[in-house]
Amino acid sequence: MKINIYYGGRGIIDDPTLFVISQITTVLQELNVKVQQYNLYEQKNGITALPNTLKDADGVILASTVEWYGVGGYLMQFLDACWLYGDKDKIRNIYMAPVVMSTTHGEREGIMSLSAAWEMLGGLSCEGICGYIADTTKLETNKEYIKIIDKKAENIYRTINQKMPVFPASNQAVINKVAVANSIDLTPQESEQLSEYASDDRFVKKQKEDLQELASIFRDKMGQDEGTSGNSEEYAKRLQNKFKPVPGINAKFKVLISDNAKLKPVIINVANSVCECTVGEGGEFDVIITTEQRVFEDILDGRITFQRAFMDGSIKMKGDFKLLRSMDQLFELMEE
Repeated sequence: MKINIYYGGRGIIDDPTLFVISQITTVLQELNVKVQQYNLYEQKNGITALPNTLKDADGVILASTVEWYGVGGYLMQFLDACWLYGDKDKIRNIYMAPVVMSTTHGEREGIMSLSAAWEMLGGLSCEGICGYIADTTKLETNKEYIKIIDKKAENIYRTINQKMPVFPASNQAVINKVAVANSIDLTPQESEQLSEYASDDRFVKKQKEDLQELASIFRDKMGQDEGTSGNSEEYAKRLQNKFKPVPGINAKFKVLISDNAKLKPVIINVANSVCECTVGEGGEFDVIITTEQRVFEDILDGRITFQRAFMDGSIKMKGDFKLLRSMDQLFELMEE
């Protein structure tokens, strides 16, 4: 039988949790249990890889010290890694005993937090150890305290060795219902690298610029291959065919193509259930839209809405913004 101990404290000399897990290790080894201890503060750069160490474990002990509030960051990082990268099928058969000692307050809250987290991962929780110890020396010299630790360690061994049944916990239902983790195909190392890149604004900006450049090149090449380009008459006809009456809307729109002087403006005149799309120049308009040809074609092809293009800065407008929003209601351009 093998039990892994994951210690999430800082490793200071007078940490009472270190004495407790040392005493537990002694008892377990006397019972021929192989014990492996992982000090998370020593492996803080490799915590995301530690869930792999659960594969050959029959049980685990999650140990930490409450020094001011909560069980500490290293242990929570380890549990996060188990949620993201751990083998849930394996965790379902692993018993966990929490060990939380406090030098201030909050040891009971800490032990409940660890138990709840492990149950949400799908694992089995068994009785652990918690206590308030202001002076570690008193813990080490008190025979009654040591006797309690020994008895608890024996109970942990007995529970894991005999695979004692555990009542179902409502926390375990979470993994199957509301909090199912998204599957991640990346390795922990690749995920960490991706997080570093994603947090670099300059890298993200450069990637967006590269994608826009590639899209522009691809679009230009497609236009050259086809040997044709859209014209204002075609755009007006497509809008006319996609018109959907909306009661109460009476407005006149003008669409200007800024990057192609050969294209005349598209005029859209809506009067309740009647729409007339033409090509022209003069007149008074409630809304004037200015955009590039490729953006207008993306709108007509249903790849983006008028409002989304405006929010992205791809189109500019003058007039009533409410009427611009109605454009997406008046024309069924988006594919279902």
